[in-house]
Amino acid sequence: MADEDDIEPEESEEEAATGDDVDASEPAREKSKETAPAPMPGGSELVTLKIRRQDEGARPESKRWEEFEVPRSPGMTVVTALNAIRRAPKNKAGTDVAPVAFEATCLEEVCGGCTMLVNGKPRLACATLIDEVSPKAQAVVLQPLSSFLLVRDLVVDRSRMQESLRKVEAWVAIDAASSDEPTRQSQTDQRVAYERSQCIDCGACLEACPQFGPHSDFIGAAALNEVERLGRHPVGGLSNGRRLDAAMGPGGISGCGKAQNCVEVCPRKIPLTESIAAVGRSATRRLLKDWIFG
Repeated sequence: MADEDDIEPEESEEEAATGDDVDASEPAREKSKETAPAPMPGGSELVTLKIRRQDEGARPESKRWEEFEVPRSPGMTVVTALNAIRRAPKNKAGTDVAPVAFEATCLEEVCGGCTMLVNGKPRLACATLIDEVSPKAQAVVLQPLSSFLLVRDLVVDRSRMQESLRKVEAWVAIDAASSDEPTRQSQTDQRVAYERSQCIDCGACLEACPQFGPHSDFIGAAALNEVERLGRHPVGGLSNGRRLDAAMGPGGISGCGKAQNCVEVCPRKIPLTESIAAVGRSATRRLLKDWIFG
């Protein structure tokens, strides 16, 4: 039996874990790698905005491109970036310039005022994420809608769109109702009307339409959508004859080229082509009725 002095004491678990042959800092380094914050999308802390600017619509000679750089942040939208430029209006070269003019009211995809061309496509600036349109830190190109008259920079005059809505009487005339007229609406009509009522007058459908612009008097998908929606209304339908007459007149449904770009760019996903097709069927029935019965 060996003497107690000849027996080497066993190392405790704590001592064994911190022995010379073990690098205690290695697990800490591994943990530090795991918890390190991920790099910003695109690998850059700045985002470049290339903006088409013009001082006034009546001054085409002032048309120019101007580039700006703003710090990129998580969840940043195009409107967020434009507001950063507004607070510190210096271009990429560091020159003080006039703040970029743009419209933005609700910031909740409701007012439609912030619609502009983002990388060539009509989009709501308040809902367009920088990480989505600039995933690799490429410049984000902003331009005003080209189908409307320019006011300044990214601001356009949408009065033509409002004129089209007035032309088709896109409202419910309360005085058209009477006590003996039906006021109930079927669930099918309610569902269809709700889909069509999501329009926010942003003008994206008109911008994407090759038939709408200074070269034609076409009223566009937004107005035709209102003809279909109000035609299903129990009171609004009483004025549907006048709406159809307007839709069948100059600049009406016959001007639609069936490009279907409108439904592709609508931010509210309104089935605009279905509305236009429904108006076309109603117009045909009205035309045949007038031809047969005079």
